[in-house]
Amino acid sequence: MSLPEELGALVREHLAARPGASWAELARDVGVAGLLVPEEHGGAGCGPAELAAVAEEMGGALSPHPFLQTAVMAVTAATACGAADLLKAVADGGVTATVVLPGDAELRLAGGRLSGVAPYVMAGELVLLYAGGQLVEAVPTRREAYLTMDESRPLERLTFEDVPVRRLGDDTSAGRVRDLGIAALAAEQVGGAQRCLDMAVAYARTRVQFGRPIGAFQAVKHKLADVLLLVESARSAARAAADHEVAAAVAGSYCTEAYLAAAGENIQIHGGIGITWEHPAHRYFKRATSDAQLFGPPQAHRARLAEVVFGGP
Repeated sequence: MSLPEELGALVREHLAARPGASWAELARDVGVAGLLVPEEHGGAGCGPAELAAVAEEMGGALSPHPFLQTAVMAVTAATACGAADLLKAVADGGVTATVVLPGDAELRLAGGRLSGVAPYVMAGELVLLYAGGQLVEAVPTRREAYLTMDESRPLERLTFEDVPVRRLGDDTSAGRVRDLGIAALAAEQVGGAQRCLDMAVAYARTRVQFGRPIGAFQAVKHKLADVLLLVESARSAARAAADHEVAAAVAGSYCTEAYLAAAGENIQIHGGIGITWEHPAHRYFKRATSDAQLFGPPQAHRARLAEVVFGGP
């Protein structure tokens, strides 16, 4: 096996092993899992400002941990319906969870039993679903992992075949769960975009062409300046995203496009090395591309914004 193949194998092994091995450590030593969990249930009881700061760091590190689906969305849903046992388990890092939002799956809930299929669900041990006007917990009959562009955020197809459910509450929290998920994702995108900018600046300072660093050329300076403007504007949008559904829609659109642009320019500035398996630039591009579809593409957020503000497109 050649050196590039060995390095590639190590990266794949690292991606496969990290989430399960270190999520409990993050929960225990840093308190990431219980960030939004109320203090009476063993968490930190933090709010949107702390969430944005932590999510930005998670995105910058391309964390493969189930932070978004577990510590943000599942905790928000469980808090709204007072599921104390679930909140305690999540805060301790003993369990991960995911949420299937209304409209994201074809589900039938009748007589306390659930049937249907939920595609493209972020991986989590416990599955919370909004179905039949309720928030329920159910065990899938079958889980199928997708082969995705971004290996660090696993997605699954969940099948439910007449399985019993545990009712947690009404579905009144679904909108808040989605908006907070969008806000956390926007902050992650800012963290990733900032890391792309940092990488590009560092490379532009050291890569020499025609006797001087490429950062001295006006075209490269303009690229970096444009990315800096995108990152700072995206950070402002992300910090306000948790306040209202309008702000969430703005952040969902702007931060997605900013991350895609930053990741693309980072590869352009690095040149050929930026698309090699061993260089991290391509991993940020994959995450940016995958994130762009997680809660809908930018145009879907803009359509929602138009509907909320103007009553229609």
